[in-house]
Amino acid sequence: MRLTRLITGLVVASFVIGHFLNHALGMVSIEAMDRLRFMLAAWWRSPVGSVMLYGSLLTHFTLALVSLYRRSTLRMPLWEAAQLVLGLAIPPLLIVHIVGTRLTWMLLGHNIDYERIVGLLWSSEWSTFKQMALLVLVWAHLCFGLHYWLRVRPWYRAAQPLAFSVALLLPAIALAGFASAGFYLWPSIENVGGMHKYNVDIASMSAQDRAMMANLRSGIEYGFWIALGGTLLARWLRTHIGATYRVRHASGRVITAPVGRSILEAIRDQGIAHAAVCGGRARCTTCRVRVSDGLAQLPPPSRLETQALARIEAPPNVRLACQTRPTVDVAVTPLLPPNVAPASIEQPRSGAQGRERRIVAMFVDLRDSTRLGEGRLPYDVVFIMNQFFAEMHAALRATGGYYAQFRGDGLLALYGLETDLPTACRAAIAGAADMQSRIEQLNRSLAADLEHPLRIGIGVHAGVAIVGTMGPPDAPIYSAIGDMVNTAARLEGMTKAYGCVLVISADALQRAGVAPGDAKLHQVRVRGKNERLAVYAVNDPRTLP
Repeated sequence: MRLTRLITGLVVASFVIGHFLNHALGMVSIEAMDRLRFMLAAWWRSPVGSVMLYGSLLTHFTLALVSLYRRSTLRMPLWEAAQLVLGLAIPPLLIVHIVGTRLTWMLLGHNIDYERIVGLLWSSEWSTFKQMALLVLVWAHLCFGLHYWLRVRPWYRAAQPLAFSVALLLPAIALAGFASAGFYLWPSIENVGGMHKYNVDIASMSAQDRAMMANLRSGIEYGFWIALGGTLLARWLRTHIGATYRVRHASGRVITAPVGRSILEAIRDQGIAHAAVCGGRARCTTCRVRVSDGLAQLPPPSRLETQALARIEAPPNVRLACQTRPTVDVAVTPLLPPNVAPASIEQPRSGAQGRERRIVAMFVDLRDSTRLGEGRLPYDVVFIMNQFFAEMHAALRATGGYYAQFRGDGLLALYGLETDLPTACRAAIAGAADMQSRIEQLNRSLAADLEHPLRIGIGVHAGVAIVGTMGPPDAPIYSAIGDMVNTAARLEGMTKAYGCVLVISADALQRAGVAPGDAKLHQVRVRGKNERLAVYAVNDPRTLP
């Protein structure tokens, strides 16, 4: 059903974009508008084009009613509610437009050119307002749909500025063209006494024809309101009559919901925030939950849910809250924070929960950070720290690292969440080198504000860790825990003793296939371990080949 809605929506969108560009030519002339209209009409008025357009309109609206009927709650994010309201506001305005153009052409044989369309719409302020409102509503609904469909695509963030510009420009030039055509045409219409005299077809319409078109318009409008009212009534009856189930939420809340309502709908119906970037369409997996009780009695996942969970390598006890409709009591724990960003959808690492993986842990610490507060305003300290973390995050992003935790004046980064261990070790060394370059560049840009240059210490170690989402249910993070992570933290602390920038385990360096160069080898005893660990103290990570 979602695929059909998407396809029909794209068909309608292609018509709307061409129609808006046609309106925009009003800034040139009425004749220019009609020349493009003639070319577009050759397709959209053809049998195939007509079936595609009006079939898509009818199917899209019908599927919207089906989706509304299936909703067990009307609680939803603001953007989703706006898209729904905009969509339902379009038909009453669109019916008048369709009856006055397409049906008048089909049933009465009238010539529907831009002189007639613009003249009729400019005949009253109410008609003008309705046309402009229809244009804005259609475009806003279309943009909402396209944005929330595309925002889960990795390339969309880079294309967003251009898409936003087009979203603002196209309706603006369409409205400008409509206004320009009206200002040009209306004096001629007004001089002859209005459209009922200016247009030959309108002037020759009989009372019977006028009554037929008015009745047709009223009949279609009544059909729309009956369909909408019937859908809402059927939805209310479905959600208020029948069996219920309970959801024991990780927050401690116990939620009672009718059978047939998804876990996501049940949670949101109680006003509890829950992630669902794609709006509950099984595209993003951000609504996933861990089911601790009642898992065996849940309906099996659908093909769509199975494919989504497979993409993130989710364990069997993880389900999509938007797709799971329990018939028995369940206990669930959300696995992502409610305000999760669309960018997280691209990261398969946010899928699996608590699995062992060979990774590289990197601890980065800003040396002598307490001195920054001496003689500085808090605002200045925060500004410098934000600059520092921005540069470290940029280095991680450039080398494939993941910013896992922030801790006062340092951070934990992870490498190898999506690569093998040797690749991760090489990337971590490249990340350390980039960090050193960036910290020196930052020192140059902040030279006037710093008494002493900023210095960093980096500890890097490779091994097996438990990687997954952890923390409180309302603010979980994706991180790693384990002995190798603790060891990396100890190595970072040793940079002070050795007076160097990087301390890296010999094992990590060997796995990377990188020679130590002039770095000194040390056999160190790590707290909590009996055996000694071979590490290299590197004065400048950029010297590693």
